[in-house]
Amino acid sequence: MAHRQHFGWFFSRGFGPQGWGRPEWRWGYDWTKPDLYQHSVRELEQAGLDLVIMEDAISIGTPETLDLRVRSAYGGPKHDPLLLAPYLFQATNHIGIVPTINAGATPPYLAARQAATLQHLSDGRFGINVVTDVKSARHFGLEELEHDAAYDRAQEWLDTVRELWHSWDDGAYVADAETGHFADGTRIRATRHEGEYFTVDGPLNAIPFNRALELKAEAISGLRRDASADRRLGGRFANNPDAYGTTNGDPAIVSPGGSGRGLGFAGANSDVQLALAPLNVAAVRAYRAKVTAEAQAAGRQASDVKTLFVFKPEVVASEDEARRVVDASHHPSDDELRAVLLGQSSDSETDLTGLDLDEPLDPAVFGPHVSRGTIKGLLGNAPSFDAQPLRDLLVAKARKGAVADREGFVGTAGQLADFIEELGEDAGNDGFIFSGDLHPVTVHRMLDDLVPELRRRGILRTSYAQGGLRANLTDF
Repeated sequence: MAHRQHFGWFFSRGFGPQGWGRPEWRWGYDWTKPDLYQHSVRELEQAGLDLVIMEDAISIGTPETLDLRVRSAYGGPKHDPLLLAPYLFQATNHIGIVPTINAGATPPYLAARQAATLQHLSDGRFGINVVTDVKSARHFGLEELEHDAAYDRAQEWLDTVRELWHSWDDGAYVADAETGHFADGTRIRATRHEGEYFTVDGPLNAIPFNRALELKAEAISGLRRDASADRRLGGRFANNPDAYGTTNGDPAIVSPGGSGRGLGFAGANSDVQLALAPLNVAAVRAYRAKVTAEAQAAGRQASDVKTLFVFKPEVVASEDEARRVVDASHHPSDDELRAVLLGQSSDSETDLTGLDLDEPLDPAVFGPHVSRGTIKGLLGNAPSFDAQPLRDLLVAKARKGAVADREGFVGTAGQLADFIEELGEDAGNDGFIFSGDLHPVTVHRMLDDLVPELRRRGILRTSYAQGGLRANLTDF
């Protein structure tokens, strides 16, 4: 039986119009209300996915790019995913919820307090997708940084957040109703951070989740077994003593970014690296090796980081249908190419729609705010931008391939499961992040036939670990 892999869902439009531009829009869900997302996330939990990552981009665009981003609701509007998280926790019991947080926009103290609160409310199922987007800086009166400096700031931000999470030392949270002693102020450290980008005074006024777990563990183990401890614990934790104890209660950290700095950040800090790379055995093995090397250089174990590759399969009923879909994609119309270009323009916050399709693209059109991964994504397998006209790049982006030929991701559930199993066995892959709208039609179209096949092979979990998102990420 194949070894198990971890799976998640990348909520790719963020808290924005789900299904716009496709027939499922006419199902009539209101994308501004929680029902649509609660329905979908319950299905993902039933499927056994570990986490849902909620994409976000704070800026709706510059005056030059505003219309192209909202014209097809590709880049906006979007509401705040952090505020959607409690509704998703309410609808589920096991799956992790990971909204995107901009390390340059949310002050560290506020982020630490919000995360600690949501970690408690979710019983350890909260995570943060840390991004370094700099184009939104103008909305906060901040300086727009270049690529590597943005990672410097993100590292300082995360270090400060973690320092605040741990400003309550062991034994600071007492909660002894018999003596009336709630907390020990001598064990709470008045931290102060003065760095290049942030000046922050602690301690945090929210109880870190890991400190609450330690109290529960002590009471469970009998070290603090008394009537008040039993009342505090109730039956839920007493029935699962192995779920807590030494568990690290910090929210899980997710990060994207395939540049050298991005991989370094993931290796040093992340529980999940959200990976964008060619999906073949050699590329997956090489990418994972880079993340592993960065983790070990930071004094961590290779197993501390799960590298999960973004994956958007197209599941069809038969091999003949797969061939028809692939063949049709090899001859895109100019309108279809313009639609691809609109998406690339929105992703890069660079208006490419007026460019001549039959001329090479000049990479100078991309400002310093555009990530290297975004630019590389448009380039694809081409050696350089000046090697071919823009049309050829877009045709390559529009082209689909049959998973049976290992040239793309169109195939039957069995063929896609073969591919997933191959990367797990031959490349040691940790797993995948499916990408799409958080809409019931998208979820069912992608997973209805694939989930049973993955479970039949033992690749996809059939039950969850006890102890929250971190426990699920580390239980195999």
